[in-house]
Amino acid sequence: MITPSNSLEKKAQGLGLKPMRRIGYRDPETGKHYEFLTNHFALLAQTIAAIYKDRWQIELFFKSIKQNLKIKHFQSSTHNAIKTQIGIALCNNLLVQFLRFSSKTKLSFQSVWRLLQVNLFERCNIFDLVMGKPPNPDEPIDRRQLCLL
Repeated sequence: MITPSNSLEKKAQGLGLKPMRRIGYRDPETGKHYEFLTNHFALLAQTIAAIYKDRWQIELFFKSIKQNLKIKHFQSSTHNAIKTQIGIALCNNLLVQFLRFSSKTKLSFQSVWRLLQVNLFERCNIFDLVMGKPPNPDEPIDRRQLCLL
């Protein structure tokens, strides 16, 4: 147990608050200085900084999901239906992200999403569509694209 060194720490201990540890970290890539609060006294400062860096990536992922899922309202109020609707939206999101990654396009997620919405019922190769080639209805479709295997 760390003994309190000043009156503020004594007051916090008197209120039943747990002791905290402040860690400073300078990012070598950007040069920015960050400060973290933690109640882990056994871990090294570098380990705490790495944990917070990983947590920040998770926060950015959830921010992206909230912005892109576009769930305006839920179709049902049951717990299972809400989980199913969120799961379907996540699958759609991941499929579009995979399409962006595998096609190596410079288009944003939103641009690819809108492109797919507009051309939903067009019979065309999705990769050609994302790469900017307009759909040609007379062109034969690769039958593998129509299979659900």
